[in-house]
Amino acid sequence: MTHFPKNSASSFHSLTHSPRHHPPSSPPARVISQVAFNTVDSFFNTSSLSPRRDLLIRITLSEMASLARSARPLMGAAAPLATRSFSASAAPQATLRELEQRVKSVRNIEKITKSMKMIATTKLNKATAAMHSAKVYGKTNGEIFKNSEAVAPQGGRELFVVVSSDKGLCGGIHSSVSKRTRLELAKISPSAADPDSPDGPAVIVLGEKSKAQLQRTLKKNLALTFSQVGRDVPTFADAAAIADMIFKSKVKFDKVNIVFNKYLSALSFESDILEAYSEKALRDAPKFDLYEQEEDVTKDLAEFSLANAIFAALVEGHASEINSKRNAMDNASKNAGDMIASLQMQYNRGRQAAITNDLVDIITGASAL
Repeated sequence: MTHFPKNSASSFHSLTHSPRHHPPSSPPARVISQVAFNTVDSFFNTSSLSPRRDLLIRITLSEMASLARSARPLMGAAAPLATRSFSASAAPQATLRELEQRVKSVRNIEKITKSMKMIATTKLNKATAAMHSAKVYGKTNGEIFKNSEAVAPQGGRELFVVVSSDKGLCGGIHSSVSKRTRLELAKISPSAADPDSPDGPAVIVLGEKSKAQLQRTLKKNLALTFSQVGRDVPTFADAAAIADMIFKSKVKFDKVNIVFNKYLSALSFESDILEAYSEKALRDAPKFDLYEQEEDVTKDLAEFSLANAIFAALVEGHASEINSKRNAMDNASKNAGDMIASLQMQYNRGRQAAITNDLVDIITGASAL
C-alpha cells in the first residue's frame, strides 16, 4: 500500500475543510509553469518519494491522465488559467496511426523504385551496346538515300512510323514522339494532311503508349498499330517483320518518316526523324544509277533499307527509354525519401504533443491533490 507524507494529507484536509479557505485568484502562467516544474522534479528526484515512483511504474500513462482528469473538479475555479496555459494541440491517436501507415507505405514504394532503378541500370548497359552498333549500321544505310539524292515526288504521300513501346514509368519518353508527330503533320498543308484524301498522310504506331495518345487527335490517320514492343532489346528480325507487314499492307507511300527518341546523354534525349523512301522514289533518284545493281533488286533494296532504318530507330529508342526509366526511378526514390522524412517529422511532433498533453494532465492532477 502506498503511503504519502503527512504534510500532503494535512494540506489536502485544510484545502477541503477549512472554513476560511477561499479560492485564490488565477496565478500567472509563469508561476504555474514553475510549480509544475517543481512538482515533476520532486516527483522523480526526491528519494523520500520512492513509493510514488513505484506507483508511476504500476499505473500506465493513460490511467494517470484519467485519474488527473477526474481530480480536476476539486480545483474548482482555482486554476482556470493553468488549464488553458497547459492545453496542447495533441494529435489524436488515430491520426498517429494513419501517419505510421503512410510512412510504411511510402517506404515500400521507395524499395520498389530503388529496385526498378537497379534493374534499369543493368539493362542500360546492354541497350547502349546494341545502340552503338545499330547506329553505325543505320548511318551507312542512310548514305544510300543521301548519295543518290532521293526525294519524294511532288505531292507524294508521306508515311509516319512512330517508335514507342508498351511500358510506362519512364518520364516523357512517349509524349516526346507523339508531340513531334503532331508537329510534323501540322507542317503539311491542310489539303495534303486530310486523312480522307488519297494523298493524306498515314501513321503507323509501334507500341501501345503512343497509340493511346495519338488516337485522340489522329484516329483517322492511323493505318497500323503494333503491340508487344520494347519488352527486350530489339533485333533486326523484329524490324524486318515490321517492314514486311508495312509492305504487305495496303498503305501506299512515297516517303517514310520514322519518329523516334534520339539518345543524347545519360540525362537527356530528343525526338528525331529518320527518312526512308519507296521503290519508285529510289528509281527516280538522279544519282541512283551510280550504284551497280540488277534490275530486280530495287524493291528488295527499298524493303531492306526501311527495315534497317526501323531497326536503328527501335534500338536507339529502347536505349533512351531505359535511360529515362532509370532517371525517373531515381527521382522517385529521392522524392520518397523526402516524403518519409516529412511524414516522420509530423508523426514525431504529434506523438510528442500527445505525451506532453498526458503529462500536463498528470501534473495538473498532482497539483490539485
